[in-house]
Amino acid sequence: MLLEYLYPGRCPVCDGIVVPLGNKICRGCIGKLRYVTEPRCIKCGKQLREEGEEFCADCSRVNHYFDAGLTLYEYESVRKSIYRFKYEGRREYADFYGRDLAERLGERIRLWEPDVLVPVPMYPAKVRKRGYNQAGLIADSLGKSLGIPVDAGIVVRQRNTTPQKELSNIERQNNLKKAFIIARNDVKLDTIMIIDDIYTTGSTIDAVSKEFRRYGIQKIYYVALASGNGF
Repeated sequence: MLLEYLYPGRCPVCDGIVVPLGNKICRGCIGKLRYVTEPRCIKCGKQLREEGEEFCADCSRVNHYFDAGLTLYEYESVRKSIYRFKYEGRREYADFYGRDLAERLGERIRLWEPDVLVPVPMYPAKVRKRGYNQAGLIADSLGKSLGIPVDAGIVVRQRNTTPQKELSNIERQNNLKKAFIIARNDVKLDTIMIIDDIYTTGSTIDAVSKEFRRYGIQKIYYVALASGNGF
């Protein structure tokens, strides 16, 4: 408790000192988060508008390499939070993100029975510059909450790609060609779960999944903090 007074945490929503002390988010900020709810796309997990819809616009025309996925927040409600988390050193947000993922999506995640959580890797030079991989921090927090091991070294990013947010859908796919490679030859897993911060069109998750398919992984799922709507 003394450490919390000496080094109080920052709220992932307002970025102020968390009130009350000891919490991971301000009591008054919880209601500002917008969660993805049913109906969801049965493939990628994005929010859908109409009951009875099964697939979002992207998944209705794209054959993904992963089996299914889930996202927790509607992107616009956490856009500033994720920006600070990634680019302004707010590593402590990961504790709240991981716990919230576990509390709200843990049951579904356990049903998929992943052998391991695999964070989407960053290019090594970017990790050195930033000091951490945000997907790795999320994976560590979620894995700790659910008792699922994390393997951050099984896949590596071998090319320094352009940020996906700056590209069109086709450019995103081309940008990630041969970007990832499995780092070990002894991959003996049945089910993996890829972890990332933001899901948009699925290009990044697909690029990682494609490599795991080549190594015979039978079931591939993903979980991301946030996504836009799938209308």
